[in-house]
Amino acid sequence: MDDYRELNLANWNERAPAHAASPGYALQRFRDDPSFLSKVVRFDQPRLGDISGARGLHLQCHIGTDTLSLHRLGARMSGLDFSGPALDEARRLAESVGADIDYQQADAYEAVERFGAQQFDLLYTGVGALCWLPDIARWGRLVADLLAPGGRLFIREGHPVLWAMDDRRADHLLAVEYPYFETEKPVVFEEEGTYVPTEVDFTHNSSASWNHGVGEVITAVLDAGLRLTQFVEHRSVPWEALPGEMVRDEDEEWRLTDRPERIPLTYTLQAVKD
Repeated sequence: MDDYRELNLANWNERAPAHAASPGYALQRFRDDPSFLSKVVRFDQPRLGDISGARGLHLQCHIGTDTLSLHRLGARMSGLDFSGPALDEARRLAESVGADIDYQQADAYEAVERFGAQQFDLLYTGVGALCWLPDIARWGRLVADLLAPGGRLFIREGHPVLWAMDDRRADHLLAVEYPYFETEKPVVFEEEGTYVPTEVDFTHNSSASWNHGVGEVITAVLDAGLRLTQFVEHRSVPWEALPGEMVRDEDEEWRLTDRPERIPLTYTLQAVKD
C-alpha cells in the first residue's frame, strides 16, 4: 500500500502549484474579493446551513480553497492533507487574505494522531477525496473519532456510478468500465493532464484509486455509530467528468447534455454523532 501512497503523492505534489496558478481554482478572486467562495462550497451552502463558530476540519483539503470558503462562512477551520506542496499553497493563500487556518500535513487516516479525538463540530470532505482511500470502513471510524458529541459529518463526493464509468469513449455511450465496489487492489490510471486548465507538462502521471459504493459509504458511517441525517444524489459535478458528453449549467456545474436523468454524478451525505 505504501507504493500506492508514494505514487499518488508524487502526482499531487507536482500538480499542486499548477492548480494554484490555474484560473480553475481562482486564487486571485479569493484575494480580490473577501466574500468570494469556491464554487464547490457555494453549491454546498444551502445544505451546510449556518456554521458560524463551528470548529471544523477539512480532510484532504488540497490547496485550501474550500477550507478558506468554510472559514469565510464563519467556521474555525483546520485543514489536513498529505501533500506538502499543496499545503504550501494553502498557507500562502490563507496568509494573503489574513485567514487564521491551521493546516497540518499527514495522511487522512492519521488525523486523530495529529489533532486529537473528539475535537470537531464539523468534519468536511469535498468532491474527489474518498477515492484515494483504500478502506472506507476505517475512514468511517476515523470520522467518528474526530467528531465531538453532536458533531456533524458533511460530504459531497463523486458518485460511485460516475467513478465506474468509462470516460474515454468516442461513441457517446455511457458504459461501466471500472469497479463500483471497493476492491482490495486499486485501479491504476495513467493521465497526463489534470482537471483544471493548465499548460504545465507533468512527469508524474500515474495514480491509484479505489471506488466505494453508496452502500459501503453509508454502512461505514452507520457502523461507526453516526446517525444518517441526509443523503441526496445530484445530476451535476464540478468538472467535465465525461468530456464531450456534458454541458455547463448556471451554477458552474457540469451535467449530461443528453438525458441527464440517466445517472447520478455526485451525492451529499450528512451524519451526526449523538
